[in-house]
Amino acid sequence: MTALPTRTVAGITVLDTPLVNKALEYARKNCNDVTYNHVARSWLFGQFIADNNPELKDRDVELHSVAAILHDLGWSHNPDLISEDKRFEVDSANATWDFIIREGVKDEWDQHRLQLAWDAVALHTSSSLAIHKEKEVKACCVGIGADFRPLEASYGGVLTKDVWDAIVKEFPRTEFREGVTEILCGLCRTKPTTTYDNFVGDFGAAFVEGYSLKGKRLVDRITSVVN
Repeated sequence: MTALPTRTVAGITVLDTPLVNKALEYARKNCNDVTYNHVARSWLFGQFIADNNPELKDRDVELHSVAAILHDLGWSHNPDLISEDKRFEVDSANATWDFIIREGVKDEWDQHRLQLAWDAVALHTSSSLAIHKEKEVKACCVGIGADFRPLEASYGGVLTKDVWDAIVKEFPRTEFREGVTEILCGLCRTKPTTTYDNFVGDFGAAFVEGYSLKGKRLVDRITSVVN
């Protein structure tokens, strides 16, 4: 197999293919600063973690890269990427699929490869499932998760403070907590039915006036069933 071109970003060796670069451009165009910096950090964290874990090193790096970069298109300010009735992870996965179909080399992306990219994006918030999937799905998930956990809790224990600091310097965490909170609360306001069965609803219950999970949780539905 021909080696793909690479470059260095924040000290991390990453792919320098047309599709990866187009994915970065697409994320930059369709995401605000908080989201773009998050997906870029997730890509770089995941690249370093996977490259330094034997179980993940031999993966489809281009697939992993594109999925990581585009995994939060469901947070986009572009209404064309947002549905009225789907979880943001599904919107992100569908937008990623469409992007690859549009921008990828057709004979390099068969149905299986496309499905892996979709799964990597759709399952990125479901770590208890994603870590048991294919290595591309797992690598994407653990890289994204590294942006939400203390350094010492990152997958495999290979992420160092020097690596973390270099990535964060390149893609700052400015107003990350506030920005993510506002995005998730926005989902609770604009399409609440997509938030009742997942963690997004916790933000609505905590911060959005008038939002309630009462009667919407699985435990509520089960207890309301007449046997």
